[in-house]
Amino acid sequence: MNNNNNNDNNSNKDTAIGVLDSRFNQTLRNVQGLLKGRSIPGKILLSQRVDPIDNSSLYSPTYSRSSSYNDTGTSDRKIETVEEEVHSGSKPFSTPNDNKLKTSTSRVENPSEEVRKSSMGGRATDSARVMKFTKVLSGTMVILDKLRELAWSGVPDYMRPTVWRLLLGYAPTNSDRREGVLRRKRLEYLDCVSQYYDIPDTERSDDEINMLRQIAVDCPRTVPEVPFFQQPQVQKSLERILYAWAIRHPASGYVQGINDLVTPFFVVFLSEYLEGSIDNWTMSDLSSDKISNVEADCYWCLSKLLDGMQDHYTFAQPGIQRLVFKLKELVRRIDDPVSSHMENQGLEFLQFAFRWFNCLLIREIPFQLVTRLWDTYLAEGDALPDFLVYIFASFLLTWSDEIQKLDFQELVMFLQRLPTQNWTDQELEMVLSRAFMWHSMFNNSPSHLAT
Repeated sequence: MNNNNNNDNNSNKDTAIGVLDSRFNQTLRNVQGLLKGRSIPGKILLSQRVDPIDNSSLYSPTYSRSSSYNDTGTSDRKIETVEEEVHSGSKPFSTPNDNKLKTSTSRVENPSEEVRKSSMGGRATDSARVMKFTKVLSGTMVILDKLRELAWSGVPDYMRPTVWRLLLGYAPTNSDRREGVLRRKRLEYLDCVSQYYDIPDTERSDDEINMLRQIAVDCPRTVPEVPFFQQPQVQKSLERILYAWAIRHPASGYVQGINDLVTPFFVVFLSEYLEGSIDNWTMSDLSSDKISNVEADCYWCLSKLLDGMQDHYTFAQPGIQRLVFKLKELVRRIDDPVSSHMENQGLEFLQFAFRWFNCLLIREIPFQLVTRLWDTYLAEGDALPDFLVYIFASFLLTWSDEIQKLDFQELVMFLQRLPTQNWTDQELEMVLSRAFMWHSMFNNSPSHLAT
């Protein structure tokens, strides 16, 4: 009798493992299909769990994108197969209690020549990609679904101002209407500045005076490592944009960190008028009309971006707190050793991740990489807040091995000054590729993130 029971148990175990293997292989094929068109460099490394699990928890990931800002008609991403090399990780972190996936961090710290070669076809400046962008942008009506798919993997520098305006819904997709709408919105911004900023303090309330003073204090602290932002004329432009935005959004007003969010827009829209390296830019080379156009575009694009995450900057910033909790849960599922170590050391995710969500990683990576990162942000549209959780999990777990060796004080110091100063596009693309993979696998399977 016991032998029969043992045989039945072994049979059930073999069946469960067989189903798991089948589902895991299907997962890999789905990820391959999902990565088509993403131009993601390198090999995606997965570690396969080998112990049997409850069949009810097995799944195949799907991915769909919600509508972007004020855009409608977004379609689900089609899953197609593509020849991508996907294999099990060389350094798995699987435990008997969790079904987790882990990427090898050594490839990010020291990208090999193989990875560098594999990324060459995916750069935003490739002629083939430029032609695709040109084709999408040249029509009378821009199809935003196609533009988003292209932009996710990076936008050519000289096309970025136009693409960002379209992705945010600031510029209309109808090219015949575009110039007129931009002209009207820029005039509206000038009226706002004239009405609320270019007035004496005697006409402001005490709250408005205090808010303007706080903005004036924060502007010189904005991206301090980039000399361009220390120019008085640049800081005055940032001050006008931020004050106008805060006055027009009284539910939140000005919150520290929003000053950082203006900077990618400012640099991108200035690039239409200034050439060469930002290190050589000076605002004195521009006419007042061009400066006001740049400021207006920044104001409206900042408004569109924050419309999708309003509760991130209202009282107590509940939106950020909610996403930090989701980040903690995701990291626990993906890399339990890291999660357990941080918990054992008494480190709360709010202690380091709050700034990540508040400033969208602008303070954590070299500024020259920010616009590339924001290509992906803006391509995500209304889905951005949830996708940030996956980007930040991928970002954090880049240093999985290092984190597990540090005590509380060392963790705090390390996470406040992460070693990204020498990062290039290569490291950033790896972070994004992992984030996309994990999003594809976990986002539509809430049971995998349940406590």
